[in-house]
Amino acid sequence: MHKPGSATPDRFAAQERFAEGAQFIGGRLTRGTSGRTHAVVDPASGEEVLTYELAGAEDVDAAVAAARAAFPGWAGATPGERSDALHRFAAVLADRAEDFARAESLQCGKPLKLTREFDVPGTIDNTSFFAGAARHLQGQSAGEYSGDHTSYVRREPIGVVGSIAPWNYPLQMAAWKILPAIAAGNTIVLKPAEITPLTSLLFAQAAVDAGIPGGVVNIVTGTGKEAGERLVGHPDVAMTSFTGSTAVGKRVAEIATATVKRLHLELGGKAPFVVFDDADLEAAVHGAVAGALINTGQDCTAATRAYVQRPLYEAFVERTAALMETVRLGDPFAAGTDLGPLISHVQRDRVAGFVDRARGYARVVTGGEVPEGELAKGAYYKPTLVADAAQDSEIVQSEIFGPVLVVLPFDGDDEGIRLANDTPYGLAASAWSRDVYRANRATREIKAGCVWVNDHIPIISEMPHGGYKASGFGKDMSAYSFEEYTQIKHVMFDNTAVAAKDWHRTIFGDR
Repeated sequence: MHKPGSATPDRFAAQERFAEGAQFIGGRLTRGTSGRTHAVVDPASGEEVLTYELAGAEDVDAAVAAARAAFPGWAGATPGERSDALHRFAAVLADRAEDFARAESLQCGKPLKLTREFDVPGTIDNTSFFAGAARHLQGQSAGEYSGDHTSYVRREPIGVVGSIAPWNYPLQMAAWKILPAIAAGNTIVLKPAEITPLTSLLFAQAAVDAGIPGGVVNIVTGTGKEAGERLVGHPDVAMTSFTGSTAVGKRVAEIATATVKRLHLELGGKAPFVVFDDADLEAAVHGAVAGALINTGQDCTAATRAYVQRPLYEAFVERTAALMETVRLGDPFAAGTDLGPLISHVQRDRVAGFVDRARGYARVVTGGEVPEGELAKGAYYKPTLVADAAQDSEIVQSEIFGPVLVVLPFDGDDEGIRLANDTPYGLAASAWSRDVYRANRATREIKAGCVWVNDHIPIISEMPHGGYKASGFGKDMSAYSFEEYTQIKHVMFDNTAVAAKDWHRTIFGDR
């Protein structure tokens, strides 16, 4: 490791915590062997907080070997034993909640109040949920479906899971991938984004400290091209779970196909926010600002396209712009900060490019600027509202991943629902109406994995998260996610000890 920049003591001492390396293989921290280093940078200041050795192909192979060696023992543990271990895991996470919150804020630029109130509690709750789910690894009851035979279905773990998590919610994405996999008896190798590895490494260490055997949870921190592709294509990896962009998801699917792996993809989103003319305007405005700006808009379920029925359109635009202008940008560790920076200057410039190009065909109502002064050193961008863009324009159709909300008018209900469905994506959406029949129609006809009514963004451990269309397939969280990390086996008994002879006689005759 190399000495980092000037991360202040009240943030997180990454250099001290990861002095032994930023790979977690077989229950301990190690150094990467690629021969190359990478810096974790605080996006609020641009300062380096940790430089570490990247994982290479040898590290991926070692992590997969560790997971494979740990699989028989972990898969052979009783559901109750795995459940107890996960309950202990949740307790360790709760004891270290402040560490996790500070590390997540430091590497991502999230306001500390967001990581304290959302990211970390959600992760602990998810761990508790899967501790309970571990006791429900069950098939179907026995039955006689074919003459003198009894059949039943077993659910079994798959083996070694290779997962890749994104940078926008590093802690929660690590949890969403690791927890259902190990609750079901699998072992796992997770590759976090190389720019945000801190909380994934803390998560793996907490698992071992809770008594989960070394090798059950492994972390390789490297680039997608080297470590990620090696992991997805590894012949000893039985399943791949990936969260990220649709473009990279296609590449992951291509590599996984070569070894016929089970595949789980949670990809991009462009969530519509449909406001009918009988909606509570103030509730919708507040929901739009919260839904669009959560995590600085770096959320695949964030509200990005608001379709507002024409009688409310101008009032919605005016009130939303005014509310956005009250949002306070600042130091993620300061108590009064509402919105932190984007993940990097590269991402900030990408977001700014979308808005700058839109000026030629739409109206930038508020925002659309990099703040001046001290904040200009970080990757900050002002909350932005764009109105009057065409449905087929870039800013409406493409995933921006920043604090930008686009507002378009519609007339009849049919048009509003049609426009909501008119992108390649289908991860999440919301409908705003006081009319239960109108809202219910929207939930039926909007093609998305989650449709909120009169709200936008909440998630709970008991319910599934995952997309339609180009937003991928497979579910995170919930019992549906748990089942995806299992494989089904049909077991059939001959109850008479003569059935095999009867089958032989039927096919080959008496001999």
